[in-house]
Amino acid sequence: MAFVPNFRSGDQTRPGATARFDAVDAGLRAYMVGVFGWMAAGLAVTGAVAWAVAETSLRSVFYHVVPMMSGGLALRPTGLGYLAIFAPLVFVMVLSFGINRLSRQAVQTLFWVFCAVMGASMANILLIYTGVSIARTFFVTAGTFAAMALWGYTTRADLSRMGSFLLMGLFGLIIAGVVNIFLHSPEVQFIYSIVGVGIFTLLTGYDTQRIRVSYMQYLSYVGPEELAKRSVYDALGLYLNFINLFQFLMQFMGVRSNNNN
Repeated sequence: MAFVPNFRSGDQTRPGATARFDAVDAGLRAYMVGVFGWMAAGLAVTGAVAWAVAETSLRSVFYHVVPMMSGGLALRPTGLGYLAIFAPLVFVMVLSFGINRLSRQAVQTLFWVFCAVMGASMANILLIYTGVSIARTFFVTAGTFAAMALWGYTTRADLSRMGSFLLMGLFGLIIAGVVNIFLHSPEVQFIYSIVGVGIFTLLTGYDTQRIRVSYMQYLSYVGPEELAKRSVYDALGLYLNFINLFQFLMQFMGVRSNNNN
């Protein structure tokens, strides 16, 4: 089933129709490049901030060493550390609900701040796992993400049918995560991680196609300013898919460091 409208159908011999199709196609490619550019830049900011928090004196601002009952020591978030952990949720809500009211500059600024805060919240990964396992997991995540994004962009199957299924899966993940905070069950955590990898892998393909199709809809009612804001919002969705996929894969591929302090 063809999902993207065929602009050439029935009109492809007319030079004007061909020119319009080529213009839309070029605009779509430029838009997608911009979206993935924003996503990649956001990941770079996140990685840089995570490294700075984990490897410089900033660590003491976000984490402190506490004694364990077993006699060892462990890193625990400070008040600011907990704020960094939960703040990204607030940023996502502001960007999601304020996309129509915020200016282009405000949306872009919030995106950069969000990526920086996310980096601070993810610094614990650099403290817990070895650098080799983090790098290996990152490249596996990048490869998986790229393959699914390419599939979502090129497939002619209608992936919108997966939307409700994936939404229910996300709610299930949230509930399972909250429940396991109290259960501390390794079995539940294992299943939780497997489902998380599956959901965010599929979401990458689904969101890529959604962005492609939405662009066609944007052209009919938004101007350049609004289109620029939408590109940041779309980049945020892909960014979150990448980050979540990476974190779930770390549960399987991460190797804990002998020195977490």
